[in-house]
Amino acid sequence: MKDFRSVADEVAKEIAAGRLKAGERLPPQREFARLHAIADSTAARVYQELARRGLTVGHVGRGTFVTDAPGAPAPAPALSEPADSRVDLELNHPVVREQAGLLAAGLEKLVRSDQLESVLRPVGPAGTPAAREAAADVLTRGRWRPDPERILFAGNGRQAISAAVAALTRPGARLGVEEFTYPVLKAIAARLGVTLVPLAMDGDGLIPEGVEEAHRADPLHAVYVQPVLHNPLSLTMPARRLDRLADVLLTSGIDAIEDAVWAFLRDDVAPLASRAPERTVLVDSLSKRLSPGLTLGLAVAPAAAAGRVAGALRSGGWTPMRFPLEAMAQWQADGAVDVLARAKRREAGVRQEIAHRHLGGFRTCGDPFSYYRWWELPSPWRADTFVAAAARHGIAVTPAAAFSAGRPRGPQAVRLGLASPTRETLSRALATLAGLARSAPEDFAGE
Repeated sequence: MKDFRSVADEVAKEIAAGRLKAGERLPPQREFARLHAIADSTAARVYQELARRGLTVGHVGRGTFVTDAPGAPAPAPALSEPADSRVDLELNHPVVREQAGLLAAGLEKLVRSDQLESVLRPVGPAGTPAAREAAADVLTRGRWRPDPERILFAGNGRQAISAAVAALTRPGARLGVEEFTYPVLKAIAARLGVTLVPLAMDGDGLIPEGVEEAHRADPLHAVYVQPVLHNPLSLTMPARRLDRLADVLLTSGIDAIEDAVWAFLRDDVAPLASRAPERTVLVDSLSKRLSPGLTLGLAVAPAAAAGRVAGALRSGGWTPMRFPLEAMAQWQADGAVDVLARAKRREAGVRQEIAHRHLGGFRTCGDPFSYYRWWELPSPWRADTFVAAAARHGIAVTPAAAFSAGRPRGPQAVRLGLASPTRETLSRALATLAGLARSAPEDFAGE
């Protein structure tokens, strides 16, 4: 029986050889299954794998198309679900040893019979006064503490982003994004009918003058930006760059959605929201900071946008459960939030050192406090070929195309998520990838 990856490899070779050209439509999955003598379920996994490598994109009602040239459809996000590979360097869930014990202690107080009834009551996007105060303390960063009255809650971070986009734009609107951006944001924009406008970056992150230029050419309704520990590049915008971006927002009247999900790892950097509070909706989540299984999103919205964000949360069915609000407040009061944040900063540094030890001879970048490593592959490796070769070794990595907001395919680079495996497993996986990168793609083709 054919493995779905081997069939995907065959299609990838057809694309690389030019026999399947950019924009060409693949057959429907059932027809593809018959052509290759595989099960319908295997064909579905082949199509998922091709999209994950950035080689194809699917459009509802139109089909699946090859992406390999300017003007071809943009690739689908590659970060929707955990990979089947033995070592997952795609999804990033930082966990430290003391995590379970600290969180369990706080939960014990909530599940007592005299407390459980109240913590299971319904709650709206504004949460409770106690939850807002606790969230303000959780979000405090670089001498900035948000006004608790401006805080709203969502079921998770993705829902907070969705609500912010829905509140600040409308179908057909133009949303400026960094040229490499969070893949889920691309899916959110597509679902809401919003057009993404890629904006230039440099070594300090988003270039404010690029925002001005794009706005003059055709007005932007809003900008989505990751100023601290940008995913996937791990860049953090310096204070002068943040100040300049805030000036552009205020003078141009552009709203911003500031994604701060990873910013807890750099608590010395005050957010964009502290510089342009009347123009910025800051969104955050507790899943990275505390635990992957804790799904609670947070949004700090200016008064002018708060009603629209709250309305989007309600209409989207994105309001939170009360239990995680109460748990967050308890963990903040116990000091568990701060302890875990410090532990995860230390762990990020250890994992970056492991990455540097194995990949120091290659062109990579990663902040010492980040759980990501961006790797510009050595020639003649292509990102899609390298992803496929890594998968053959049981390692899942993400191609640059998944993050590209403009070009149908990104540069020949991959993003490595360093958080999920154990340290020992991570070290072995990176050693394998380094050896793979030093070999020739032709060596892989002969396997």
